[in-house]
Amino acid sequence: MTLTPFKNEPFVDFSLPKNEQAMRQAIEQVKNQLGKSYPLVINGEAIFTEETAPSYNPAKKDQLIGTVSQADRQAIDQAIAAASEAFETWRYTPAEVRSSYLLKAAAAIRRRKFEFSAWMVLETGKSWAEADADVAEAIDFMEYYAREMLRLANPVALVPYEGEFNRQVYIPLGVGVIIPPWNFPLAIMAGMTTSAIVTGNTVLLKPSPNAPVIAAKFVELMHELGLPKGVLNYVPGRPEEIGDYMTGHPLTRFISFTGSRDVGLHIVEHANKRVPGQKWIKRVIAEMGGKDGIVVDRDADLDAAAAAIVQSAFGFQGQKCSAASRAIVHKDVYDEVVQKVVALTKSLPMGNPEDNVYVGPVIDEKAFKKVQHYIEIGKTEAKLVAGGETGPDHGFFVQPTIFIDAKTDSRLMQEEIFGPVLGIMKADSFEEAIDLFNSTEYGLTGSVFSHDEAHLAYASERMFCGNLYFNRKCTGALVGVHPFGGFNMSGTDSKTGGPDYLQLFMQAKVVSEKF
Repeated sequence: MTLTPFKNEPFVDFSLPKNEQAMRQAIEQVKNQLGKSYPLVINGEAIFTEETAPSYNPAKKDQLIGTVSQADRQAIDQAIAAASEAFETWRYTPAEVRSSYLLKAAAAIRRRKFEFSAWMVLETGKSWAEADADVAEAIDFMEYYAREMLRLANPVALVPYEGEFNRQVYIPLGVGVIIPPWNFPLAIMAGMTTSAIVTGNTVLLKPSPNAPVIAAKFVELMHELGLPKGVLNYVPGRPEEIGDYMTGHPLTRFISFTGSRDVGLHIVEHANKRVPGQKWIKRVIAEMGGKDGIVVDRDADLDAAAAAIVQSAFGFQGQKCSAASRAIVHKDVYDEVVQKVVALTKSLPMGNPEDNVYVGPVIDEKAFKKVQHYIEIGKTEAKLVAGGETGPDHGFFVQPTIFIDAKTDSRLMQEEIFGPVLGIMKADSFEEAIDLFNSTEYGLTGSVFSHDEAHLAYASERMFCGNLYFNRKCTGALVGVHPFGGFNMSGTDSKTGGPDYLQLFMQAKVVSEKF
């Protein structure tokens, strides 16, 4: 199979009337599909269960997106059995065939781009631009991983040895559990799922309870494309019922997780306990969040820095593991940067994402209350200069909120809030700013605005984060361009969308033949 070189999917320009019209039509078409029931999918078969869970629009709390069947432990046993059986065939399916499913899925989603964006606007409260970027990233993941699998299907070059023919190949691990987040309900979910599948594994996909319908639509698509039964099993369910059972199952070979630090640590601990019948050390690939920051030097372009801070802090209401919840500003430009950031933030429109506004709701009532709780904490630790209030009561709206004169050891500046809350602090020198940036237990993304090349070189060596950006925002990583993943409590050092990622779902095997 010969493919053109990978190229990132372009974003939709919604300023063009034809694209705006297409998006509005897609939203109306999706509205006509709301309220449906979605089954489990095990071994290619739809299974409706007595226990169900609703998914609601966070911008319209009473608008039902869909009702989703819930798996119990018996269903998990069935799914793992189906995945185990399918693995015995799928593992030997040529890489070209496995990659072709990703390419077909990418093409199908590209044709249905506005539809998938509309589902995200309604189920997770994404703005049009955020939803479109999510779709584009999903396409990118599948296009990129399809090509990467073709590259990795070739034997690794080894040192020649006279009288022997030696080769190293990569083989799949087995049955995996995929646990994606709700904040990138198509991109990360599809990327996590297809990276495992294209490498020859079979999976159980447990979607987030906040975005199960989008995942169901993706599973429907994959089976419409002819993906063999048992390769992808859709098993939404209550975490307390099936979470530990799946990750602790003796036939589970690996777990791929994206979510909070605490859940990730629990999965790592639980998965590393051997249970009867388990004959491998389980592998965990985890991405667990961040407390990301933007450093502004005294010679920086302050307008560009302020714009990047606002975009990074409040894009999708700060509900990104890469979001900038901290800004660390040199004392010489501190007041000016604060003024610019506050002015930009106060100009952001809030409302229903259907109407293509910038600030929408947080995902659910739990997040709503958590953000409000941290705002109250912030009021005791720093100075509130913008936001701090809630929005329209028909959804879970919280105003973009800014605190200044924050202290590095405060909860505001140490704990991941995962909402539209920004803390700004002052640094006496550039070197101190870098130390302040490094003062958390996370290490995911960071950004520096400076025109001083020596300072950029200093930051390049000393800022401890997996994705470091200079003179641009700290969100918006592109597949293949910015392989994404962090250090310490931000995860297991994996780099999604990069040349090393697929190897996490495989193991190396060496075959030696003596002449």
